[in-house]
Amino acid sequence: MKVKTNCFSNYQKFLNQHLGPHVSEHACDKEIRKRDTLPLERQMAAKKINTFIQANKNDIKVVCGRNGGTPQGNNLFKSNQPFPVVTCKLKSGQRHPNCQYRGKKSTRYIVLGCDQEWPVHYEEGIINV
Repeated sequence: MKVKTNCFSNYQKFLNQHLGPHVSEHACDKEIRKRDTLPLERQMAAKKINTFIQANKNDIKVVCGRNGGTPQGNNLFKSNQPFPVVTCKLKSGQRHPNCQYRGKKSTRYIVLGCDQEWPVHYEEGIINV
């Protein structure tokens, strides 16, 4: 299957922002700085929240397929299995490099935006089904 360049670049951006199999709730500041998770025009502003999914990319990709996710409309799919995640919320600082985050680990069903069965957007995490 041939993937459109734009779809694949959006998938790569999604992985950069949200793939975190080894991200600890204590490493939010470092990970967000390292990954440069903001769009170019907003890189000086602190991102208010970012979620890292503690799974490998193949397990995450399955959510966008028929066996791993349930369609929610508007190209959104909810995972059929919960995932461990680390949610990093801005606790202080509004501009880089002074942004500081507080991380919290939890297990959630994830809702992803998908394009041609590729995850391209993290919509939300749901604790209860």
